[in-house]
Amino acid sequence: MKTSKAALDQIAKYEGIRLKAYKCPAGVWTIGVGHTGGVTEGMTITHDQAMTFFAEDIKASERAVEKLGMELTQGQFDALVSFCYNCGAGNLQKLVKGRTKKQIADAIPAYNKAKDPKTGKMVVLPGLVKRRAWERGLFAEGL
Repeated sequence: MKTSKAALDQIAKYEGIRLKAYKCPAGVWTIGVGHTGGVTEGMTITHDQAMTFFAEDIKASERAVEKLGMELTQGQFDALVSFCYNCGAGNLQKLVKGRTKKQIADAIPAYNKAKDPKTGKMVVLPGLVKRRAWERGLFAEGL
C-alpha cells in the first residue's frame, strides 16, 4: 500500500518545509520536510533535495507500517504512516503492540508531547495535538 496524495499533502503541511537546518521543539536538528537523518547545524539544501528526502522518509515509514502485518484501510495506513513519520518506528511499535484497532485509535492522541530541550520536561505541543487528532480521525474511519 502507498500513502495517499491527500495524506502526503497533510503530512507536508504539518511538517512544514525549511531549507536551512533548525532544531525542532524536541531539540533535534531537522531540515526539509521533517528530515532528521544526518542533519547538522548550518546545513542547507535545495527544494528538490527536500522533496527527495521527504519521498525517502515516507517510504521508510510505509515499510515500518507494512512490517506490522495488519490489515488496514487506506485511512488507517495513512494515519500510521503520518504517525511513524513524526514519532518514529519505535513509537509506532509501542502504539500498536497488544492493542485492538479501537485501542490504537484511542491511544494516538497521547503522543502529543516532546521533551523541552531547555527544561528537560515533557510539554504538550499544540501542533501535535492537531496532528494526532487528524491521525486519530483517519484511523477511526476504518473501525
